Amino acid sequence: MIHFDHVTYTYPDASRSALADLTLDIAEGEFALVMGSSGAGKSTLLRCINGLVPHFTGGALGGRITVAGHDPVKEGPQALSRAVGFVFQDPEAQFVLDRVEDEIAFALENAAVPPAEMRMRVEEVLHLLDLASLRDRPLDTLSGGEKQRVAIAAALAFRPQVLVLDEPTSQLDPQSAEDVLSALTRLNVDLGLTVVLAEHRLERVLPHIDRLIYLPNGPSVGPSAGVNGHVLSGPPRQILRQVDLTPPLVTLGKTLGWDPLPLTIKEGRAFTREAPPLAQKTTRQPDSGHSADPLLRVERLSFAYNGAFTLSDVSLSVNEGELVALMGRNGSGKTTLLKCIVGLLRPRQGGITLAGESLIGQETAQICQHVGYLPQEPDDLLFADTVADELAVTLRYHELLDRPPVSPDRLLARLGLDDVAAAYPRDLSVGQRQRVALGAVTVTHPRLLILDEPTRGLDYRAKQALVQLLREWQAEGVGVLLVTHDVELVAQAADRVVILSQGEVIADDEPEVLTASPLFAPQVARLFPGRGWLVVEDALANLDVPPVP
Repeated sequence: MIHFDHVTYTYPDASRSALADLTLDIAEGEFALVMGSSGAGKSTLLRCINGLVPHFTGGALGGRITVAGHDPVKEGPQALSRAVGFVFQDPEAQFVLDRVEDEIAFALENAAVPPAEMRMRVEEVLHLLDLASLRDRPLDTLSGGEKQRVAIAAALAFRPQVLVLDEPTSQLDPQSAEDVLSALTRLNVDLGLTVVLAEHRLERVLPHIDRLIYLPNGPSVGPSAGVNGHVLSGPPRQILRQVDLTPPLVTLGKTLGWDPLPLTIKEGRAFTREAPPLAQKTTRQPDSGHSADPLLRVERLSFAYNGAFTLSDVSLSVNEGELVALMGRNGSGKTTLLKCIVGLLRPRQGGITLAGESLIGQETAQICQHVGYLPQEPDDLLFADTVADELAVTLRYHELLDRPPVSPDRLLARLGLDDVAAAYPRDLSVGQRQRVALGAVTVTHPRLLILDEPTRGLDYRAKQALVQLLREWQAEGVGVLLVTHDVELVAQAADRVVILSQGEVIADDEPEVLTASPLFAPQVARLFPGRGWLVVEDALANLDVPPVP
């Protein structure tokens, strides 16, 4: 179905190839996952399948690509659109109309599909993806998972032979992500649709796939970094034994020598029947030693959009040196709360104080002199010509260019961006852009960091580096409020967890609160229920085995 024959691709003005001598085959009807480090070339590979690379990116491409009998390089995305459905990371970026059924029909209308056939196709995909009840809903009223399913439905209306998705679950809560992946599995199994997706949160995807494609990372600059070395492609268990970017369940299985290597919690439990019945969790979060008086205090905050309350009587706090994870389903009010804190939205009632000073009524620019705010979309903060300039712009705005609180060069090195300091930020991968934006909001050394899904586009290694960086800042007294759907990150990094549901706080407790919910429990907690373990290190310490290498 898909064949790459010695494909090499270089972005315009790039010093290295983004894909180098890549040979790969994906058979008809396979469900394939493309994985690799942040910037390894995953998005570039996906965009080659429908001709977006090189038709929309420019650059130089060598070798040969065939997809369902088509040549994407010669024919281009318009011709390939009938054979390949493509779903981008952010579904809203590809929406044109504002109603579910209209959005699904839009591409068919443009292709002059006869009305009777068009109605049949729209009806077909509405039912395939359980969207029939939402057909008349405005798109801006849907949850993240519902929007993702609408984007998939719009791509499927052409009845393509291949469906390509770029990190389709990166902004979804665990239940919404499972809904999307279950829909993809159903399409793959029932219709024989070939599915190719890129994803960093492997723990979500591994149970659904039958082929794993690993791209080795290489140092290059571009929307994706270079594939320098041999691609690994084959059955998931075979590839996972050869790479170190693995989810907790697989990491534990490799360390303990479990065979066959488990990909699901059910498979993993076959190896845990002789685990000790109960043990204390490993203490990983020492007391910060900073003042117990809250750095940030939110008291009985309420906010409404057009009369409908999104937040209702919300109270929470963040201490100096503390990392508080804010979790909840898509649409629970997390981003709204962050926007209220930084002054982008004005709450109806309630109080917000930073170090005892009220933030209510202050302008966002004034608040952000002391608060570093990273929104969900890193591109909202990127407008300079180089990565280094992004940090300089922030320092200049705060009149700190001649006396930066943090060395910009050192910060870029800590973020793993020193080798792309001269690159144009929007030419980088999503994960790299995320880190550039993080650098831009932290170069002033703010007292409080507010991060909205900061690990989007980051692999396990990059997330570990981010956790280490946040811990260093916490040791200096910086408070962190982190919104995320990544339960494994929360298990690893959080000092406290606040869970929102329908705009109300339903939990505010230590990270062990995650073990009480099947929705938010990390893999280790589900593998060893009732023990209070959250991460691989907890299990290894209590099972009395050598630590992870």
